[in-house]
Amino acid sequence: MNTNIIEMQSVVKSFTGKLALNRLDFSLASGKIVGLLGRNGAGKSTLMECVLGLRGIQAGTIALCGDDPNALSQATRGRLGYVPQQTDLFGWMTAPQMLSFFKAFYPVWNDNKTNALLDRWSISRTTLISRLSGGEKQRLAIIRALAHEPDVLILDEPVASLDPAGRRDFLRELVDSVIARNATVLFSTHILTDLERVAVDVAMMKSGKILLQAELDTLSAEAVRLTGTEPSLKKLQAYLLTNLVVHGVTATAVARIPAAEQAQLRVQHPEITIEHMSLEDFFIEVTA
Repeated sequence: MNTNIIEMQSVVKSFTGKLALNRLDFSLASGKIVGLLGRNGAGKSTLMECVLGLRGIQAGTIALCGDDPNALSQATRGRLGYVPQQTDLFGWMTAPQMLSFFKAFYPVWNDNKTNALLDRWSISRTTLISRLSGGEKQRLAIIRALAHEPDVLILDEPVASLDPAGRRDFLRELVDSVIARNATVLFSTHILTDLERVAVDVAMMKSGKILLQAELDTLSAEAVRLTGTEPSLKKLQAYLLTNLVVHGVTATAVARIPAAEQAQLRVQHPEITIEHMSLEDFFIEVTA
């Protein structure tokens, strides 16, 4: 039985002739927490919007909880929580009015959670949403997404408008009330320290494609920089993720080498230096 919450195969999406998703393949298994990394314009938001049926695609197939995103069942809709990069809240309402409006659409709604988060995040109950700050609107969008206790959360840069304290508070809430329920989470971020706090897997995007997808701990152990001569590095071509950068007689490249193979390769190729990289440095170089 297929237990993937998201299944995308050969998906193509373009805007005015420019590819946003380029025959993209991606899957997300039930109960996984995946951090989606990519530079601006890599296609992260487009991927999420296509998964949710907010944008049509030109080719390929998408399934969300087994449904076509353009014809989601009521049951599937009730399972989903979504926080977009740009919040689209009802500016003429107050926070309690807006939450009360959305409550009518869900069979489950946790009033205790919404009230506790409004208090903890100091969101006014009387101020119109249009007059809230960007960070307050972002927090309110998060509350709306969590209130019906979804078991599938899709979060597009959910902490982009929050200060460091606000980011920590949201991540703590994500861990305490969402991950503890074995929910499935896909979230994009450009703040790698946030990803490292909560993600189990990481998927890196570039130019509308998934470059790689792996467990975070595994990738951290496998991400290395190779230094040696150009001919020596070409012997490890199968591991390379970037082109060789040549400086005189020395060449460097970024590679992904299984931890179990690194010691053996050091013995077999003593002329090559194999150095571990931080996830941030690795991300910057493979998505350059």
